[in-house]
Amino acid sequence: MNRENYNDLIAKAGKVVVKVGTSSITHETGKLNIEMIEKICRQLVNLHFSGKEVILVTSGAVGAGLSKLGYTSRPKSIPEKQAAAAVGQGILMHIYEKTFSEYGQIVAQLLLTKDDLKNRKRFLNSRNTLLTLLNKNVIPIINENDTVVVEEIKFGDNDTLAALVAGLVNADLLILLTDIDGFYTADPRSNPEASLISVVEQIDDKVITQAGKTGSTFASGGMFTKIEAAKISGSAGIPMIIANSKTENVLNRIFALEPLGTLFLPRKQSPHTRKKWIGFGSEIEGSITVDEGCKKALIYNGKSLLAKGVLDVQGDFGSGSVISIVDNNGEEFARGIIGYTAEEMKMIKGCHSDDFIEILGYKDTDVVIHRDNLLIRY
Repeated sequence: MNRENYNDLIAKAGKVVVKVGTSSITHETGKLNIEMIEKICRQLVNLHFSGKEVILVTSGAVGAGLSKLGYTSRPKSIPEKQAAAAVGQGILMHIYEKTFSEYGQIVAQLLLTKDDLKNRKRFLNSRNTLLTLLNKNVIPIINENDTVVVEEIKFGDNDTLAALVAGLVNADLLILLTDIDGFYTADPRSNPEASLISVVEQIDDKVITQAGKTGSTFASGGMFTKIEAAKISGSAGIPMIIANSKTENVLNRIFALEPLGTLFLPRKQSPHTRKKWIGFGSEIEGSITVDEGCKKALIYNGKSLLAKGVLDVQGDFGSGSVISIVDNNGEEFARGIIGYTAEEMKMIKGCHSDDFIEILGYKDTDVVIHRDNLLIRY
């Protein structure tokens, strides 16, 4: 597919989130690659000076700490990772601040957990802080708060974090810099026949299969997590590019409209910030399974969710809870704020709204989830 057809998505991007992975800013030993950090910072400052609002999402704190503490590979336990992050985050931020200051650029550090975004008030506070920093010409530097995070509130990787941040601030473009040139038909490190895909229009089962699930020794992600990030950013109406951080002057060349890396196209309409929170930041309290006809009506026809299409109810949620909507195969495709409790849903599933009063003794609304309170996630 011709990448030139989508140049406007890049050329008109005024607010940009750039994520750098552990493999991009560390050596194979796990120690920080100062030269690479300097090159990335210089490019980010140049983009900022050209008039763009720039946010950096960085990995590397755990890796830097592991090296300092003498580890030769990434440990599996949360306490060890937290200890490494506590050591490494200070090292990483010191280097970033020193490098950016050489170009006269002010930076700010924000450490986030998923818990910060699933609470609506904290979501808005995080958004307001970031937008204020951008308004003050500051480049925010964001990392997951690995020193306090536990498994239940962990983003899992900074690819997901970067996509959530992009949605948080209504970014125009998300760029994931990694150690590979983009998304391939297969893993190019093991398959010489693999070819680079310039544009991905839609993330389907074939794309997910091609992604695999492997990462580097010191990194937590891999191509699979980048595809998950593309799902999130695409659903939020934000295009995403995967490119190689080691490509000379990669960021400036992307904005010079060189077809570097792989461009993932977004959905045509960007949802409201509130819907982005529902779909990607909120805490899920249960789920409902719907039939195929209902799924198609939600995805393709922009309909509200009716009880008639509900097959099953899972969890113990209340009215006003955010719940997951899954298909017959158990695959989540949407999330929304539900208007009835789990117990009520078990009673009215598969029923027409005209029957609600007879079944429940009352009727709050005709729809289970209104379209304004629902977000399709891919």
